[in-house]
Order: sequence, then C-alpha cells, then structure tokens
Amino acid sequence: MKSLLLALSFLTVIPVKISAPQPGDLGRAAMWFPFIGLGLGAALGAAHTALGFIFPPPLTAALVVALWAAITGGLHLDGLADCCDGLLAAASPERRLDIMRDPRVGAFGIVGVVLFLAIKIGAVASLAPGSTPHVFLLAPGLARWLILPVAVQPPARAGGMGADFALGLSRLVFTGAALIPITLMIIGGWQALIAVALAHVAAFAVIALARARLGGVTGDVLGLTVEIAELAILLAFAFQVPSVP
Repeated sequence: MKSLLLALSFLTVIPVKISAPQPGDLGRAAMWFPFIGLGLGAALGAAHTALGFIFPPPLTAALVVALWAAITGGLHLDGLADCCDGLLAAASPERRLDIMRDPRVGAFGIVGVVLFLAIKIGAVASLAPGSTPHVFLLAPGLARWLILPVAVQPPARAGGMGADFALGLSRLVFTGAALIPITLMIIGGWQALIAVALAHVAAFAVIALARARLGGVTGDVLGLTVEIAELAILLAFAFQVPSVP
C-alpha cells in the first residue's frame, strides 16, 4: 500500500499522507506507475467527453491539456524544460547537468514547452471521436511504464533522483508494471500497436540523446520521456491517411 500511495503522491498533486521514502522506495513504487497513469487517463477521457458537449474541439483540447498538466503538477513538463535547456546547450556534460539543476528556465526551455504544448493541443483536437477513450488510457499508462527502462540506464550523476529510482527496480516491478500497457495494446488494435512502437522508439531516442549529451540519465530525463511518449501516442492516433481522389 505504501508503494501505491508513494506512486500517487509522486505522479500527481493529490495529497497523500505517507512516511518519508527510503532509498529504493520510489523504484519499488514504479510498479504502480502505469496504474496511476490509467486513472489519470480515465479522468482526462471523462473531461474530454464532458467538455466536448460544451466547447468546440480546439478549446476542448486546450482545456484537457491544461487539466493534464494540473493533475500532474507540471512534473514532467518541468523535466522537458530542463532537458531542453541542458541537452541543447553547447557545453560540456558537466555544465549541461549544472544548467538542468538551475531552477530558472532558459530560452530553450520556454520555447520547447510552448511548442510542445501547442503540438499536444493540436493532436488532442485532431483525435477521431471514437478513438479518444482508448487514447487517453493508453498515453498516460504506457508513458509511465517507459519510465522503467529509462531508469535502469546509467545515471548521469551519483545521488540524483534517477540513481535512487533505479535502486528499487526488480523483475517483479517490471512485470507488474507491464500488465497495463500490454493489455491496452492488445485490445487497441493496429493503431495502438503503431502508437506503442512509436512511443518506445521515442523513449530509446531520449536514452541515446541523454547518454551522448549527459553521460547518463537524470530525473529530468524521466520527465522528458513521459512527455515525449505521450505525444508520440497522441500523434499516432491523430494521424489521418490522405484520401486518394
């Protein structure tokens, strides 16, 4: 139960009373990450349906994405901003890590978040009505599963959140966490298979970039992975095959 509550506290702004986590606790809680993502997706899907009765698709999409960020406390967007500032900087790996630790957001971070949110809103607005329930379950659930394979990569610095996270990961955690994304992929049809493939490609591209530019992964890289994977899934479902005249 502590692992579930820790996962809920870490991934959302929902107030939860738990004892101070010990080293490795967050990694053990990762088994529940996709389940928390599933709950988040259910809330987003319900909000999208309700708002769709009142507002046009673009405004509905903007409100849903705003709710998305609000429920998660902007946790992963913060990682996206820090990674844009650090990974895109023309500097040494050590200096890039210092930039990412800086609480101030630079120009790359601001531009990156604005562009990312614009694309995310556009993707949500472009979803076919019949696909939205499954998309909103798959995107948060799968993206939070992808935190696990990223977290087991070599850490960019000792003692960071990424290093602490990896301490509690085990085969049991991986197996339990995989149940939700595998189930959603099986029942989602060919479009879900493509979305899952794209999300994994995006996650491993993030790993390659982080290892090349930082020497390993950090907590911010985990946040970037979630945001990129969610966007990849949304784009896969928003894609429309051009009609041939």
